[in-house]
Amino acid sequence: MKADSATGSGLKRELGLGSATILVIANMVGTGIFTTSGFIMESVGNPMAMLACWFAGGILALCGALCYGELGAMFPRAGGEYVFLRESFGRAMGFVSGWISLIVGFSAPIAASAVAFATYFYRIFPEAWPVSPDTSFFEAGFFSISPTTLLATAVIVVFSVIHCYSLVFGSHVQNLLTAVKIAIILIFSITGLMLGKGSTAHFGSAMDPKLLWSGGFATSLIFVSFAYSGWNAAAYLGAEIKNPGKNIPFALIGGTLVVMAMYLLLNEVFIYALGVEGMRGIMEVGAVSAEALFGTGMEQAFSAAITFCLLSVISAMIMAGPRVYYAMAADDLFFEPLKRVKKPHGTPVFSILLQAGIAVVMVLTTSFDKLLLYIGFTLALAAMLTVIGMMVLRRKGFHLKSPYKTFGYPVTPILFILFNLWIILFCIKENPVVFFYGAGTIAAGILAFFYFDIRRKRKQTRP
Repeated sequence: MKADSATGSGLKRELGLGSATILVIANMVGTGIFTTSGFIMESVGNPMAMLACWFAGGILALCGALCYGELGAMFPRAGGEYVFLRESFGRAMGFVSGWISLIVGFSAPIAASAVAFATYFYRIFPEAWPVSPDTSFFEAGFFSISPTTLLATAVIVVFSVIHCYSLVFGSHVQNLLTAVKIAIILIFSITGLMLGKGSTAHFGSAMDPKLLWSGGFATSLIFVSFAYSGWNAAAYLGAEIKNPGKNIPFALIGGTLVVMAMYLLLNEVFIYALGVEGMRGIMEVGAVSAEALFGTGMEQAFSAAITFCLLSVISAMIMAGPRVYYAMAADDLFFEPLKRVKKPHGTPVFSILLQAGIAVVMVLTTSFDKLLLYIGFTLALAAMLTVIGMMVLRRKGFHLKSPYKTFGYPVTPILFILFNLWIILFCIKENPVVFFYGAGTIAAGILAFFYFDIRRKRKQTRP
């Protein structure tokens, strides 16, 4: 298969609609759905209000997917927000979003998910370790080597090697992991509702509409939105998706709708199993629900299922992220080796290895948790600016040649922009320090841009 002539890259269009949709689902469904509903129930105190919160979060994610679908159809290239912001606001804005993606968007979540996998694995299979998972083999300052960090590192390395080898092979592995994840969720949900020891009385009476305007509902909606994050995954592989004008929008929208349906179904199961009082403040609501529905012993089995599901998330992020750094390097705005593509399978090997290296360092230094806490809101900022950029491109007439137009425009993007602005302001209000750390990250990205941009201009002026 020839390289993508539209982008002039060495990447190949080998992903179909099914694989692109599965990538979106894999990126979205992590531990959030299994751990946040108990806290949401504590905030809203009503089953219908909790379901309404998950529904509203899904609609907002869908608004983002609808907008990114148009951008993906306009610019079917590798890079996602980097490309979209570069086209709407210029190279500097695009570079900063790519910088954020490298540190906060992918490397840190990969590290967090890998550590979560290792932690869950030990709890389920304690006999697999000859020593305690927290035993430190070596420690110096922030640097620590333990059974947990070693397993987390091994998972990152293994999946990075898989995605270095081949896009097709990596997508097959990704599809298998995600298919098993979906099957686990559906089997648990259907058997729980049909055969589990729950009660329909747990759904209670009708919801007071005033709950939708309460502070608890608003706060819960922010946490729900993070559980839906990942709906933009297919946009990062725009240069590798077949028939991108059609398949990128369909993958983003279809994947988001599937996840929305699964999230609502799972929350119905949680309510059916535990009710309001049984859910309040419970972190591991999925495991507790499994035990309530099927009896003692099922909690461990459910935790094992969650552990397996984490592999799909890790694989999906390792697959999507490097396309951003590849696109930056292809524009001579990042380290030159990152734009090299491995032949004959067409994978950005050095970009994958860079991301893996950063994620491993974060695992070994346990610094990623602070990073996510302080500058996670920059992801909402990048998404908001990207959709604003879509409206700018509309005014320039770019959409006229696009095979897909955003449904509900301009209401859809405006709703998404206002919601993300609210998230940003809320995060700053609740923890003002995030503004300074986020601003510091953006400032570092701007400085890095000037360095690479000056180098790019010098390269162009050489005889």
